[in-house]
Amino acid sequence: MLGKGVVGGGGGTKAPKPSFVSYVRPEEIHTNEKEVTEKEVTLHLLPGEQLLCEASTVLKYVQEDSCQHGVYGRLVCTDFKIAFLGDDESALDNDETQFKNKLIGENDITLHCVDQIYGVFDEKRKTLFGQLKKYPERLIIHCKDLRVFHFCLRYTKEEEVKRIVSGIIHHTQAPKLLKRLFLFSYATAAQNNTAADPKNHTVMFDTLKDWCWELERTKGNMKYKAVSVNEGYKVCERLPAYFVVPTPLSEEDVQRFQGHGIPIWCWSCHNGSALLKMSALPREQDDGILQTQKSFLDGIYKTIHRPPYEIVKTEDLSSNFLSLQEIQAAYSKFKQLFLIDNSAEFWDTDIKWFSLLESSSWLDIIRRCLKKAIEITECMEAQNMNVLLLEENASDLCCLISSLVQVMMDPHYRTRIGFQSLVQKEWVMGGHCFLDRCNHLRQSDKEEVPVFLLFLDCVWQLVHQHPPAFEFTETYLTVLSDSLYIPIFSTFFFNSPHQKDTNVGRESQDIQSKPLSLLTVWDWSVQFEPKAQTLLKNPLYVEKPKLDKGQRKGTRFKHQRQLSLPLTQSKSSPKRGFFREETDHLIKNLLGKRISKLINSSDDLQDNFREFYDSWHSKPTDYHGLLLPHIEGPEIKVWAQRYMRWIPEAQILGGGRVATMSKLLEMMEEVQSLQEKIEERHHSQEAPQAEAPCLPVNSARLSSLFPFALLQRHSSKPVLPTSGWKALGDEEDLAKREDEFVDLGDL
Repeated sequence: MLGKGVVGGGGGTKAPKPSFVSYVRPEEIHTNEKEVTEKEVTLHLLPGEQLLCEASTVLKYVQEDSCQHGVYGRLVCTDFKIAFLGDDESALDNDETQFKNKLIGENDITLHCVDQIYGVFDEKRKTLFGQLKKYPERLIIHCKDLRVFHFCLRYTKEEEVKRIVSGIIHHTQAPKLLKRLFLFSYATAAQNNTAADPKNHTVMFDTLKDWCWELERTKGNMKYKAVSVNEGYKVCERLPAYFVVPTPLSEEDVQRFQGHGIPIWCWSCHNGSALLKMSALPREQDDGILQTQKSFLDGIYKTIHRPPYEIVKTEDLSSNFLSLQEIQAAYSKFKQLFLIDNSAEFWDTDIKWFSLLESSSWLDIIRRCLKKAIEITECMEAQNMNVLLLEENASDLCCLISSLVQVMMDPHYRTRIGFQSLVQKEWVMGGHCFLDRCNHLRQSDKEEVPVFLLFLDCVWQLVHQHPPAFEFTETYLTVLSDSLYIPIFSTFFFNSPHQKDTNVGRESQDIQSKPLSLLTVWDWSVQFEPKAQTLLKNPLYVEKPKLDKGQRKGTRFKHQRQLSLPLTQSKSSPKRGFFREETDHLIKNLLGKRISKLINSSDDLQDNFREFYDSWHSKPTDYHGLLLPHIEGPEIKVWAQRYMRWIPEAQILGGGRVATMSKLLEMMEEVQSLQEKIEERHHSQEAPQAEAPCLPVNSARLSSLFPFALLQRHSSKPVLPTSGWKALGDEEDLAKREDEFVDLGDL
C-alpha cells in the first residue's frame, strides 16, 4: 500500500518512541527543497474543481512495528478532495497491477469521505473541529471507507499548517448548503461532457413506461396499475412522479392524505402474491380526524385483503424490528475495529477481537435483516400471501427489507443491470434520504445511519454464500459502497426525486433555462477503465441458458477474523396460527398507536420459518430460482474486502478466494482456447466471444484483499500479544481462551 519512495529508516541506538520519529534532519529537507520541488507531481483537477489551500514539506507516513517510514510531498485541499502528492507518484502510476479509480487516487480523499479528523499535540490525540487556538504537529484523518491517513506537519511552515488544517476542518466538518456541493460545480463545468452511457441499460424508473415494463415483467399488471397522479409532485413531494398501486384504488384515495396510508406496490411473485409498502398517516389528537382516518384505512384495507382470494400479512418495521438508532450505534462500534493506526495496535486488539466483534452487534443486525427477509419470502412463496411493509415514511427499513426479498426471490435482480434497477426503484425512487443518512451536508449527525451500507452487507452475505447466482462480484459491491461519497454522481446525493428535480432545474418554469445533466453512478466507465471493469463481473456466474446440473458450489475460505453470534432459536409451537384482527392491527400501526404484542404468535411464525428454511437448504440450489442465505452462527461473516482491505496484517499472501478465482480463470481461458481451435477445425461460423475475464498478475503475487492490495508491507506477528500477555496465564489458560486469540501470522 505504502512501501515506495520512503525516507528514513530503522537506524539509531535507542528504541523509538510510540509516536512518529523522523530520521530525516530538518536541514536535509530544506537543503533538498529545490530538488524536490522540481519533481513535484502536478495536481489533476476535475472540471469545476478549485484548489483551496495547500502545504508543502508534509510527511505522509505509516508506522510499522519499530520502524517508521514516511513519504515526502504536498498536502492540498480542493472543493472536491484532500490529496497528497508524493515524490513516488510516478512509480505508483507505472504499476499496472493497481485497481485504479479514474476520479480518486490512492492518496485522495473526497471531502464527503472524511469521517473524523484528529490532531496530535505532545503525543496526545484530540478530535479537531471549529476554530483552533493551537495547531497540531500531526494530522490523522479517518475515512468513511475505513482508510487512515497520518500526516506529519513538524517541518511544514507555520502559516501553511494553519491554512491547510483550518481549510480541511472547515470544508469537511462545517454545515453546507445543497447547492454548494461539488456535484453542481462539476455538472455545470462538464455540461457538454455528461452524456449517458449508451451501454447502460439500467431502468431508472423515472417514467411511466419504466413502471409499466416492470409490472409486465413480473406479471403484476393483472392486479396493479401504474399511476401518474403525482406528476409534477402535485400530491406528495416524498413520492416519485410515477408509482404503482392496487387497481381498485382511485386517484382520490391517493390524493386524500398526500400519499400516506396508501399501499404502494414493490414487486409481484410468480404465484400472484405481491410485496407492498405503506407509510403511516400523520399523528392526530382530534377524535374526529382519527375517526376519519380509521374509516379511510378500513376502506383501503378491504381493497387489498379479500379472503380467501387475497390475504395480506402486515409487517410493522417501525415498532417490531430494528430501530435506526440500533443500526447507527452498532456500526459506530463495528467500524472502530478496522480503523487501525499501526501494526502494534492491530496485534494489541487481536487478543480481544471476538469480544469486540460480538459487542458491536453489527453481524447480528445483518442476521436479523436476512431472517426478516426470509420470513417475508416464506409468506409469499409458501403461503401465497401478500405482504404489506409498514414504516413511518416507508423510506428506510422498507427499502432494505423489500430489496432483500426481491434479491432472494427474483434472479433478474442478481444480474448487474437488474441489481442497479432495483436500487433505482426501491432506494432512489423509493425516497431513501441519502443526503441525510450519509450526512453529506454535515447538518445533523443524528440523521446519519448507514442503512444502504447495511443492505450491501446483507447482499454480500448472499454473494459470498452463493457466488454462481450473481453476475456481479464483491468488488462491485465494494466500489458501489465507495461511490456513496463521490459527489459527481447524483444517485446518492438527494433525499427524493422531487429534491433532485427541483435543484437541477427540471421543475423550473423558465423555458429558456436548460436543466443540469447529472451523472449516475451506474456509468462505470467514468470511474474505471474497461480492464478494471472486468473485475466487477463474476466469471463464475451461471447463466440461465447454460445452467449445468453439476455446477459446483463456490469454495469458501474462512478468514480467522470472521465470526458472529450463533443463531438463538425460540421454541416452536405445535400449532399453526391464523391472522386475527388484521384490519385493526393495520389501522393501529398507521395511526401511530403502540402495540403491546404482535397479532401473530411468534412461535407460530418461527415454526413456519424453520420448516421453510430447512426444507430449502435440504435441496440442491437452483441459482435461477429462490435463493436463501445461511444465517446461523459463523455463516454470517465480516465483509473482509471492504472492511479489511487497508490493513496489511489482515491479508493472506498468495491466498484467499482470489487465489482460487485465479486458478479457475486460467482453466476457463484454456477451455475457451480449446473451443476456438475446435471451431476453426470444423470451419464453423465463429460465435461472438465474451471478453475473457482476467487477473492481471500471477496468483502467487496476489493477496486475499485483491484488487485493493497486492503484496503490501507485512509485519511479523509477535510471539505473544504486545500488551496484556501476562494476564493470559499459562499455556493451559491460553488454550481455554483461544476465542480471544487469533493467530493471523500463520495465514
